[in-house]
Amino acid sequence: MKRLFEEKLKAWKDSGMKKPLMVVGARQIGKTYTIEKFVKENFEKHLYFNLEKDIEIRNIFERTINDKEIISDIELILGEKIDTEKTIFFFDEVQVSENFIISLKYFNESEIPYKIICAGSLLGVKINRFQNSFPVGKVRIEYMYPMNFEEFLIATGNEMLRDKIVECYNNMSSMPAFAHEQAITLYKNYLCVGGMPEAVSNFVENNEDILSFDSHILSDIKDMYIADMQKYVKTGVESIKIEKIYKNIPSQLAKDNKNFKYSFIEESGRKRKYESSLDWLVASKMVLINYNSKRIEIPLKVYIDEDNFKLYLSDVGILTNISEVKFPDIMLDNNFFYKGTITENYVAQELTFKGETLYYWRSKRDAEIDFLLYSEKDGIIPIEVKSGNNVKSVSLNMYMEEFKPKYAIRFSTRNFGFENNIKSIPLYAVFCIK
Repeated sequence: MKRLFEEKLKAWKDSGMKKPLMVVGARQIGKTYTIEKFVKENFEKHLYFNLEKDIEIRNIFERTINDKEIISDIELILGEKIDTEKTIFFFDEVQVSENFIISLKYFNESEIPYKIICAGSLLGVKINRFQNSFPVGKVRIEYMYPMNFEEFLIATGNEMLRDKIVECYNNMSSMPAFAHEQAITLYKNYLCVGGMPEAVSNFVENNEDILSFDSHILSDIKDMYIADMQKYVKTGVESIKIEKIYKNIPSQLAKDNKNFKYSFIEESGRKRKYESSLDWLVASKMVLINYNSKRIEIPLKVYIDEDNFKLYLSDVGILTNISEVKFPDIMLDNNFFYKGTITENYVAQELTFKGETLYYWRSKRDAEIDFLLYSEKDGIIPIEVKSGNNVKSVSLNMYMEEFKPKYAIRFSTRNFGFENNIKSIPLYAVFCIK
């Protein structure tokens, strides 16, 4: 399947590849598949090593972090010389070797033009909890996420529909009614399937029939995530706390006020007890965090309220699966409160995919704007998310009256439009946001 992340890999190649590339992202999002496809298509020779499985290769980094000695030892294991001019090295599951990460500094500083890509599960956690000095400035880091809705459209053979969505977004013109309905149906499918490549492949293989889709794939991925929590933490106590937070997120999102509360995990829950566990989950990319901004001023980051935030799951399909929402309730557009939560998680996922940091605003009178985006051209733009056609909003009106943004954006199931200084953008077009 085509991944838009390939463009970042090509940009690294075009930059000269002097800095080793580190791809950070959660498990099962397609890192290995995408990188292997890239190296096979773009280089004459490539070598792949999985440091979790290739113990001999991993042990090299325990003996030395000198680049020439490492390559010499790899040659001895392979029984052949390596042409470093023509060969790209792909090291996978590198979170198991801190010395490997340290060695990247020496590969970067070497006069030999090495080409090195590395990836691994929980690399974000490894970086955050690095025991030594991380080789800052010596490594290029790129973040990878589950497939977004645009990639879902490509995977399901709807490139022409994707192009029409982009055209209508750029011109703020209505989609033809039949195309709008087709896109809404595909969007609903995405809420059920999500963006995990294995899940999307299964949906396609089953003729895009949501009732034939094997939802056990998502259950298995969720179980893998739980297993990682138990495998890659130092103590059993910490793994229990991490798991408690993760499993608690869907129910916290069901509240009218979706702000995350430690006390909802357990009666004695406090920030001091769970903060490091939450940091682990955010760094792992299994969870997305949306910060409350206390002031509508730039830069938004410096005005965040660290005690008020929302948490979403990194994949909307996993949220739907964990919450045990039935597919017909989504596909038939049945009216239920939690549909708004699923929709908000979807938008958070799409914006994160685009590289946006998530911020929201909440007034003292409980008015709330779901997301805030900043652009140099337009300033701070409020974003409201609606799961259906009902677009009445006291909160957005209150925000616009108080802060007078250049315009606002409302995501809903309505067609494109612009009225009362509000851009109406269909939920299937969130990927178009620039």
